[in-house]
Amino acid sequence: MAAFRFTITFLLLTLLMGAIKAKSQSFIGVNYGQVADNLPSPEATAKLLQSTSIQKVRLYGSDPAMIKALANTGVGIVVGTANGDIPALASDPNFAKNWVNTNIVAYYPSSKIILITVGNEVVMSGDKNLITQLLPAMQNVKNALDAASLGDKVKVSSVHSMALLKQSEPPSSGSFDPSFGDVLKGLLSFNNATGSPFAINPYPYFAYRSDPRPETLAFCLFQPNSGRFDANTKINYMNMFDAQVDAVRSALNAMGFKNVEIVVAETGWPYKGDSDEVGPSIENAKAYNGNLIAHLRSMVGTPLMPGKSVDTYLFALYDEDLKPGPTSERSFGLFKSDLTTTYDIGLSKSSQTPVTPATPKTPVTPSSQPKKAAWCVPKAGVSDAELQASLDYACAQGIDCSPIQPGGACFEPNTIAAHAAYAMNLFYQTAGQNPWNCDFTQTAMLSSNNPSYNGCTYAGGST
Repeated sequence: MAAFRFTITFLLLTLLMGAIKAKSQSFIGVNYGQVADNLPSPEATAKLLQSTSIQKVRLYGSDPAMIKALANTGVGIVVGTANGDIPALASDPNFAKNWVNTNIVAYYPSSKIILITVGNEVVMSGDKNLITQLLPAMQNVKNALDAASLGDKVKVSSVHSMALLKQSEPPSSGSFDPSFGDVLKGLLSFNNATGSPFAINPYPYFAYRSDPRPETLAFCLFQPNSGRFDANTKINYMNMFDAQVDAVRSALNAMGFKNVEIVVAETGWPYKGDSDEVGPSIENAKAYNGNLIAHLRSMVGTPLMPGKSVDTYLFALYDEDLKPGPTSERSFGLFKSDLTTTYDIGLSKSSQTPVTPATPKTPVTPSSQPKKAAWCVPKAGVSDAELQASLDYACAQGIDCSPIQPGGACFEPNTIAAHAAYAMNLFYQTAGQNPWNCDFTQTAMLSSNNPSYNGCTYAGGST
């Protein structure tokens, strides 16, 4: 009887995990910038979003045509107020009420507005007047939502730059610049009291640009690397995204706001740049965004926030051809103005497996000698953090990792080591069965022992 109950419980848990997995795309969002003169129509953009696994879109303003086009699509909408509106929103409750009625109430609920961001990177703007008015503006917008009976449905926050952090390495020592302490305490108290998120803009791309070493690039692109060790927590971070987000988590915790959730309002990588720019390329952009999506879909979370994926808005849906500055500023678009992909990272509903490029393949000289049967497996003593990085990387290369997802033939045992072994081997087998395809930064090795078990079959054999 106990065994029967265990079986039923296990089946229910498996089904529940499968259901969670099926709904888990809600954490993938995208930014819709409009500093351009060649954007597709709002209707075409709405259809494009519906054809992808993107379920949230962030507007920098309150574009009525776009909000209306997204009606009845189920796509969550983040609406922004301009920095220039903050003084009026702060000083005049009626202005805030009119703004909310015009831009939110008029479209809700057919347009699924989920968040209002009051201003963008205001605290780092240097405008002291604007900074002091930010919190009153947010409060007036919240009061206007409450008056319209939307206060518990539409949250209010603001978006912040990573420059707010005085320290971010190692992640456990993350702390905000004390010169903004009073301002942040007020803003975070508001977030905490209203259940709204702290929105931040982490860009590993900028971290690489200031430290352009090969090992930094691999760390930023979620590719196999030796990691960065946090001596305080004994955590070996395997990618910059997790390190940056956890630095923000540590900073929030240090100020006493452990319950305030984090939203990544912007992150991305340019696919093109000027000759003197370090980092922009199709390969790097595809690797960063593709591996980030695979990481989010894995639901592993970050070391300090395990087991769930932070809501993340990719930058950006389209290029913005009127932006000033270097070429990279105009080259973040995931899609072109003709609605085709700039590069494929598996966002299409018809093909949700990212096809991020693997490490460059060395030309192979055909051998007349048949290869011996071999399987790629993790080396003994490799940490879970290293295996998780290799698992994320392998599954982002276009292989089929569904057998190690809940309900799959190889999901049990549900351990990082078992899942990584399956993914590393499948990558090795499909990438050419070359020794360098079973390296994973020296965490894997070839074995002549077939690791298949029960109903879980590992690809392999002689060629």
